[in-house]
Amino acid sequence: MGAYKNIGTILIPMFIVLLLSLNYMPCKAQLSTTFYDNTCPKALKTIRKSVRDAVASNPRNAALLVRLLFHDCFVQGCDASLLLEGTGSEKASPANGGVLGYEVIDAAKAAVESVCPGVVSCADILAVAARDASVAVQGPSWVVRLGRRDSTTSNASQALSDLPRGNFNLSQLISSFQVKGLNTREMVALSGSHTIGQARCTRFRGRIYNNTLPIDSAFATSLRQNCPTTGSDGNLEPLDLVTPNKFDNNYFRNLLTNKGLLVSDQVLFNGDSTDSIVNEYARSTSRFKSDFAAAMVKMSEIDPLTGSNGVIRTLCTSAT
Repeated sequence: MGAYKNIGTILIPMFIVLLLSLNYMPCKAQLSTTFYDNTCPKALKTIRKSVRDAVASNPRNAALLVRLLFHDCFVQGCDASLLLEGTGSEKASPANGGVLGYEVIDAAKAAVESVCPGVVSCADILAVAARDASVAVQGPSWVVRLGRRDSTTSNASQALSDLPRGNFNLSQLISSFQVKGLNTREMVALSGSHTIGQARCTRFRGRIYNNTLPIDSAFATSLRQNCPTTGSDGNLEPLDLVTPNKFDNNYFRNLLTNKGLLVSDQVLFNGDSTDSIVNEYARSTSRFKSDFAAAMVKMSEIDPLTGSNGVIRTLCTSAT
């Protein structure tokens, strides 16, 4: 009995300390799939229709919407700060030069506001739109937990420091994703979003003229015809030259034959640690789509504003 009494004497104070510590832990509201069920039950349907219409009118919009979420979440978390306009905004940062698709989010927000004004955040619309854009081009779907709120501030300098770039080497890519809580496999899976969309000449010029990575000669010759050493910066080329408007695994198959458009694409398959992942995704579309969906869920929940933090912006471009 004496031994049991001594154990109790030790454990009870420890239990009290634990309870006290929990009381002082900040309470963070949780995201939920049912967040708008009562306040705006038509929200998801309204966003989905806006996205489908946008992709039907221009298939490139699918890639633009996925990219918008990525560029938003990597700077200050998933708070729609990317959408704010003005001097010093992320939107105006050189790191977001060439990022498009804002008007699709604005249209979706306007449609939702007409159904239930002041309820659904721009941050949640971004997250849902990226998922619906993937589905619209035969990509995977995933569960989007809701309840994000919008930031009233934006950070151009953080966009420059935190967003991965098209000329990053493998170690830089791994590091830039790790700091956001995403591991190497998730980085490769998310890079697979380049199975859709296009890039400007200014983003891949270094790959075809001044890069030491292997590149298919015919592929390089074709690209140089559309992207000279100077000028024509805005000329576009598909990130996946085989099926640029379909979400599949051809992006990874292209890497196996040295046909990655960006430096940051081809470094994923260049005799290094990510080669095995690229090979796996090149063999299995289903595995790639499954991993991509899981990584998108994780990315879309980076440091959201929830509860009483942040606001619900009426216009996604303005904090007021």
